Amino acid sequence: MNSLQLSQTLFYLIEQQPDSAAAVSYLRQQVDAFHTNPQKSAFYRVFTALPRFVGKQPLTVPADMAFALQQARPGFSVSGWTRDRLARVWWLLQLPTDEQSTYVSTITELFKAGELNELVALYSALPVLAYPEAWRFQATEGIRNNIADVQSAIMLHNPYPADYLDEAAWNQLILKAFFTDKDVTQIIGLDERKNARLAQTLADYAAERRAAGRSLPPHIERLM
Repeated sequence: MNSLQLSQTLFYLIEQQPDSAAAVSYLRQQVDAFHTNPQKSAFYRVFTALPRFVGKQPLTVPADMAFALQQARPGFSVSGWTRDRLARVWWLLQLPTDEQSTYVSTITELFKAGELNELVALYSALPVLAYPEAWRFQATEGIRNNIADVQSAIMLHNPYPADYLDEAAWNQLILKAFFTDKDVTQIIGLDERKNARLAQTLADYAAERRAAGRSLPPHIERLM
């Protein structure tokens, strides 16, 4: 993944949004100040404050920008996002990556303290964060989360689980997606990561539903 290219593309997308001049000016001021004096407290403050300055309107994503994002990080999509979600993911890319322990601990603290929309942005950012193997536990926490928007952020249109979760965690994601009525066709890697254990578990689940006279979730037979 080309982090610099991705950061530039995300910022350009912010610039392309209608009436974005004030938001762009704010972001430039904050990133210049942070690069000059990279204090953790400032990083947290901006991450929290971003919606007030960039807005929460739905994003407009031209086809060429969607293609550019795919080139920078295959599988990565911002379709259906809001401006503050995009800005927060862009801001995470401004954190220095030279020291792994500091980088991981800084972002982990955001996961621990995040409110709903912050968590959605954080889980959306997993495929573009540095040290991707370090986020496996956090990804499994997102799968166990019972907040629908957080579940969707980690399960749907997110390449991180397919790329980095082990078989047990992947199977748990698929099961949770069926249990919570997610559109599993939006899970990246759905067919590529089919496995015998998952197929057997889903077959047992389907048999239980049939025995109870209940219909099967859409697309479940695709994985059995």
